[in-house]
Amino acid sequence: MKQPTPRPDAVPPSRRDFLRAGAAVATITLAPGVTLTAFGGSAEAEADANHRWGLLVDAGKCDPDCSACVSACSQENGWHDTGHPETDAQWIRKVDLTEIATGRELSLPVMCQHCESPPCVDVCPTGASFRRADGIVLVDKHICIGCRYCMMACPFKARSFIHETVPDADKRSFAPRGRGTVESCTLCVHRVDAGRVPACVEACAATGHNAILFGDLNDPESEISKALAQYPSMALRDDLGLDPGVRYAGL
Repeated sequence: MKQPTPRPDAVPPSRRDFLRAGAAVATITLAPGVTLTAFGGSAEAEADANHRWGLLVDAGKCDPDCSACVSACSQENGWHDTGHPETDAQWIRKVDLTEIATGRELSLPVMCQHCESPPCVDVCPTGASFRRADGIVLVDKHICIGCRYCMMACPFKARSFIHETVPDADKRSFAPRGRGTVESCTLCVHRVDAGRVPACVEACAATGHNAILFGDLNDPESEISKALAQYPSMALRDDLGLDPGVRYAGL
């Protein structure tokens, strides 16, 4: 039987194993005692494939002057926006849009879109970027070598590189962070696994705007699925066919 032709961009197993071994001895600063299961485990971690967690962002309800979602994510996960976007970690950011034809202005949060077919996973040479069975895309900091291929591949600019040593006060056992690694929105996987909603969703609801809805996209009876069935929505860069788990209404 004819053997399939390997993809030209595929990483040979021997090369991948070598990079994975090298990452194991890389010098990074993680919270003491942190294990892979602290932030949702490895690619083999148990996650219910019957679920697909996602977000629906209603741009019409998002207040341009509100950044509660950003502040909540920062406080929850220990990253900070110091006004230097070229080097700052930024798991979620507010983006202002203006429609050229009408002058209509919108503001909306952008984060990792938790794609069904994530390009960050495709280009990662060590397997540090992975997608759980329930659709949440994560970075395993223990084997991330900081090559930043995933940052270049992400069309949403949703990933950040940690340039400085993470202070002890900013370390979270459920969200390990270390200098020389890449990070992004985890959809607050530690909250999701505990039956809670992501911090950004909780904060947005507390303001009364209720612009971010979280739920199971695979459950037709979930609030998010009913909203998606009732109102038109779109995915960012839908032309790429990545099937993001984050949808936007009111654009």
